[in-house]
Amino acid sequence: MKKLLILGIVSLLFLGCNDTKKQKKDTQVVPEYTALQQSAKSIFGKLPLIAENSANPISNEKVLLGKTLFFENRLSKDNTESCNTCHNLKTYGVDNLSTSPGNDGGFGARNSPSVYNAALHIAQFWDGREPDVEAQAGGPMLNPVEMAMPSEKKVISRLSKIESYQKLFKDAYPEDKDPISFKNIKNAIGAFERKLITPSKFDNFIAGDVNALTKTEKEGLQLFIDKGCIACHSGKAIGGNIFQKFGVYDDYWKYTKSKKIDNGKYDVTKKESDKYVFKSASLRNVAKTYPYFHDGSVSNLDEAVKIMGKVQLNKDLTVEETTAIVAFLNSLTGELPKDI
Repeated sequence: MKKLLILGIVSLLFLGCNDTKKQKKDTQVVPEYTALQQSAKSIFGKLPLIAENSANPISNEKVLLGKTLFFENRLSKDNTESCNTCHNLKTYGVDNLSTSPGNDGGFGARNSPSVYNAALHIAQFWDGREPDVEAQAGGPMLNPVEMAMPSEKKVISRLSKIESYQKLFKDAYPEDKDPISFKNIKNAIGAFERKLITPSKFDNFIAGDVNALTKTEKEGLQLFIDKGCIACHSGKAIGGNIFQKFGVYDDYWKYTKSKKIDNGKYDVTKKESDKYVFKSASLRNVAKTYPYFHDGSVSNLDEAVKIMGKVQLNKDLTVEETTAIVAFLNSLTGELPKDI
């Protein structure tokens, strides 16, 4: 009887100890958010692993095809240009040029933006003329200044003669009678780009790690919110989700020293209200995706921040404020996918 009593007491003590450990473990799981973390979480949201599109379901076969096509020079007239030429995945999805040279040596009118996180944007191109990355993928191939292919038919004809592509398309689109189509080309590249997401230490901060950002980076984030930068740069991509006039308080070209005044979205819609309106840029990886603005007119990030403060917010940022904001923007440099 005495042995049973002792065993019972030991069991209760053991269970109590386990409960205490469990309670401690449970309390450690839930992060304690600071006010800044809470604000950032509500303004920017959680970055997804993949930018899904229900109209273009992602499969491994489709992504492999899209990746192969992304690096394919034969999608250009003279077999010299690929998507990666202007959107180099090893340099954060850009070529770091103001504007990019095309198949025939001519230069585009606007800066080539990064393809990383682009699938999270409200629309594609600076003027938003295409709704998604799938629609965007076909544009450069047929653009006479870019890849200069004469027609969709020519693109399909060229790829159809390549044995490796016959298999890749069949694997990616097994139910299609004629899988090598322009639509499937665009969807495959789009599927690949939807996986080009770059989480950074800023996302760790939002997720609950208060020490993920330095003191200066946190100060910069607070200023970024307080000064009103979030009016155009919010959401998961930290931008890319709104159209805004560039030069709310003054003509942008007075500050950027742009060689050409670009009418922006007006060239597409012909609406006077769309003059000098552009899609807001995503600021993820912004420290790596210079030069800045639609025409790549400014190479220095500090200068770009000061210009935005002046022409968009009517604020003259101090050196200290600019330094802190730039420190925060550097925290948005993310991890590139390992298999690019």
